[in-house]
Amino acid sequence: MTTTSPIKTAADLTPAGPPATGGGARARLKLGAGQQLKGGPFTYVALVLVGLGSIFPLYWTLVAASHDQQRVLDSPPPLLPGGRLWSNLQAAWEQAHLGTAIVNSVIVAGCITVATLFFCTLAGYAFAKMRFRGRGFLMTAVIATLTIPPQLSVVPLFMMMSDIGWGGKLESVIFPTLVGAFGVFFMRQYLLEALPYELVEAAKVDGATNFRIVWSVVLPVARPAMMVLGMLTFVQAWNDFFWPFLALNQQNPTIQVALGQLSASYTPDQSIVMAGALISTLPLLLVFVIFGKQIVGGIMSGAVKG
Repeated sequence: MTTTSPIKTAADLTPAGPPATGGGARARLKLGAGQQLKGGPFTYVALVLVGLGSIFPLYWTLVAASHDQQRVLDSPPPLLPGGRLWSNLQAAWEQAHLGTAIVNSVIVAGCITVATLFFCTLAGYAFAKMRFRGRGFLMTAVIATLTIPPQLSVVPLFMMMSDIGWGGKLESVIFPTLVGAFGVFFMRQYLLEALPYELVEAAKVDGATNFRIVWSVVLPVARPAMMVLGMLTFVQAWNDFFWPFLALNQQNPTIQVALGQLSASYTPDQSIVMAGALISTLPLLLVFVIFGKQIVGGIMSGAVKG
């Protein structure tokens, strides 16, 4: 039995050339799973400009806090740090009683953050996975509270805190903000997609109670969203000025109220004010340095689906 090999023509022997320009460009645009887009020079220039624009306010605060009042108001202003940073920090610390203010802000922001994570996670789980009458109406009512300006509740809230006897105390700042509508909506939307019904049903079949399900099933799944919500809540509580300014007094301020008192004089020293602002920013930077990896991981976990 004989076999015949196919006859190769000249076209078969010609080496394959490069693909067409249009087809190659289209092929490069089609990315598979796991591949990443490569940035060009314009991308790096844009990122550098955005990064410098984000860092510049903090750098200018450092520069202004290291000079005296006259040098800060000069034209053009200084662009390099000076030698009065430590003295200005000491002056701001003593004039505004920043030690007491920072402790109060840590207590207020910490309590609000912990309570918000606890209550909003429970409420978000209930609205996302539990069946009960009026669930849709209650969720609509919670979302509707976001449309009410907080300034409308200042007068009745102030009267309520005075009647309770919490005027000028930290409790008047902590308790009205223990839970927020945004946190409930945020956790509800996350758990609606990230927590399968089958996982909850399997826990119920094993005899787990609702609180056991929350502790062993819901919290591990909701941890990424809780990190993001905790960061947002802590920053908002730390930077809050309006309600603490009305509810507290000069002897028991938070950090933002103390900074407001520092700049409330007829001719405030801008270098000392900037030194106080620099002190108030350091705890936020410390929080992000410690929990930055978990926060970024939580954001990516919520943005990318497996």
